[in-house]
Amino acid sequence: MAAVAEPAEPSLWSTVKEAVRGSHQDFTEGPIGRAVVLLAVPMVLEMLMESVFAVVDIFFVGRLGASAVATVGLTESLMVTVYALAIGLSIGAAATVARRIGEKDPERAALTAVQAIILGIGMAAIIGAIGVLFGPQLLRLMGATDDVLSIGSTFPRVMVGGSGTVLLLFLINAVFRGAGDAAIAMRVLWFANIINMTLGPCLIFGLGPFPEMGVTGAALGTTIGRGCGVIYQLYYLTRPGGRLRVRRRHLRLDPATMRSILHICGTATFQNFIATASWMGIVRIISGFGSAAVAGNTIGIRIILFALLPSFGVSNAAATLVGQNLGAGKPDRAEAAAWRAGLYNTICLGAMSLVFLIFAPGLIGIFTGDPEVAGYGVRALRIIAVGFAFSGYGMVLTQAFNGAGDTRTPTWINLVVLWLWEIPLAWLLAHPAGFGPTGAFIAVSIAFFTLAGVSSWLFAKGGWKHHRV
Repeated sequence: MAAVAEPAEPSLWSTVKEAVRGSHQDFTEGPIGRAVVLLAVPMVLEMLMESVFAVVDIFFVGRLGASAVATVGLTESLMVTVYALAIGLSIGAAATVARRIGEKDPERAALTAVQAIILGIGMAAIIGAIGVLFGPQLLRLMGATDDVLSIGSTFPRVMVGGSGTVLLLFLINAVFRGAGDAAIAMRVLWFANIINMTLGPCLIFGLGPFPEMGVTGAALGTTIGRGCGVIYQLYYLTRPGGRLRVRRRHLRLDPATMRSILHICGTATFQNFIATASWMGIVRIISGFGSAAVAGNTIGIRIILFALLPSFGVSNAAATLVGQNLGAGKPDRAEAAAWRAGLYNTICLGAMSLVFLIFAPGLIGIFTGDPEVAGYGVRALRIIAVGFAFSGYGMVLTQAFNGAGDTRTPTWINLVVLWLWEIPLAWLLAHPAGFGPTGAFIAVSIAFFTLAGVSSWLFAKGGWKHHRV
């Protein structure tokens, strides 16, 4: 009797095309490398689109001068609280949804999504009110000069006041990722970015029928773009055909599910506040050296985030795979998926670090013609890029902890590495050691090295495999 031929393994290109279209693969079965690629490709493209928000704003605002760029940079430092809450809620929602999907329980997954959105709306209302009422005062608190305040006092009112769009955009996309519908999350960011890239320059420079609003126009364009993205998300969340669909019966309060999300996201929010607020600490140290230093750092960091945010896409893929495979009772597969994603991430970031080291002056020159600002930007880009490759494993493994619902371990990692190590080191190198802003850049690069080593050691110990969600 003739043997039956095994079906051929899909090629990498066909796997990538399937990932972009949207895959129906069961991520608890099949080759681990293929599962990583199917999830990581749309998540990387999603994160690229998220980073485009930041880069597009700086590209156009850079034409308005150093004070306008400093306004954006200082306001972004204020937004770390919003991003911390958004990412914290996203971690709780994604981990819980992924575990329910792994358990083959889409009803509870949909209920989880609704509870997370309710929590996000409540938090957004509080933060938005603070931003509208106290935006200029918060900008002053971050070290803004009179020149910055004279042109940019409305910018933080719009950005922080419209923070609900950030929270919901992150949160609902995390629901899609946890369910394995990464391609939908990617399309949402494409849609939002097209609107932002169209509206931004029109509102900044007063093109066509639009008023000339300067730096405030950048904030308005970004907020409108994100708001349209949220509407698009809600449409996809309620339409048939996805891995997760919210229906009328799910639109209710469920205290038990909400407590489960809060149990994870409370620590996760603090974890990400520690991580993102460390950038606030770095900016505060640099602001003592003038607006040119802040502007150069802002441009350099925006370019760095353009490279790092796709790595968060790979990290989110690892989190989804860990959550779903733990839900399916396959902890060894969950661990193997995280290490594989870490390897892919490290290779990609190593390549990007070489690009930044070689082409830093040209990249910075795209965003500013001021030689003093460009000098700071080039140093930031080259020095921080040195730690890129080593951050690949650190980023993936901390997200893998979160995907398992173990948010305490990465919280301690961030607290020790970023606040007890990176920030004091940045201050020492910048001031007593006399390196100025360059010292802060060196501290960030060293922190990347440290984060990778600590997270790898703790992940290998395996305690996260027994965490319940």
